[in-house]
Amino acid sequence: MDKISKKQLASMIDHTQLSACATKDDIKKLCDEAKLYGFCSCCVNPYYVPFVAEQLEGSGVKVCTVISFPLGSSSIDDKASQAAMCVSEGADEVDMVVNLGCVKDGLWEDVFEEIYAVRCAIDDIDTGGNKKIVVKVILETCYLTDNEIVECCLQAKKAGADFVKTSTGFATSGASVHAVKLMRETVGNGMGVKASGGIRSLEDALQMVNAGATRLGCSAGIKIISEVE
Repeated sequence: MDKISKKQLASMIDHTQLSACATKDDIKKLCDEAKLYGFCSCCVNPYYVPFVAEQLEGSGVKVCTVISFPLGSSSIDDKASQAAMCVSEGADEVDMVVNLGCVKDGLWEDVFEEIYAVRCAIDDIDTGGNKKIVVKVILETCYLTDNEIVECCLQAKKAGADFVKTSTGFATSGASVHAVKLMRETVGNGMGVKASGGIRSLEDALQMVNAGATRLGCSAGIKIISEVE
């Protein structure tokens, strides 16, 4: 894709503020920007979910949060309960970090179980109507081999996740074209692929979209769409 409109690109962006020092004013600014520019969601730490849900009510911008972030080493029960709590407080999407120790040990049943536990915990929450909560699984691809990336994607798909996501943005590097292509080839067209981490320009964004990303996680969303002609 060489050409994309501002509206199209904005609708693919999770406008993100996950700094440990983010204040309420920072989060309010994030929400105001997301509404103004038409971003897909605001992605924030769990503490701010109720506030963001209030700020975004009726805007069409989704509330996204992160689970077991950024290390992914919480227990399965902790991940499931945190996800359920966030959804009950207004989250529309949860981005959970996979247990990288289990991945490195090849404990694929455990990887499946934690994703499935989050999926089930969320599905048990009465959100009113038929709204489906989106689950994204963060792989932290910079730490993984190609085979580990593929297997993580397969487990996420089997467990009922909606997206696989490259990175937290807190590791040694973020999204890469290679990882996004591999993830897309593995999950096919039935799942989303979110590229996150290090996406700072329109060129970066288009490279990820061309590689197969359907969502972009970034804090530079305004700068990126301002580069669209």
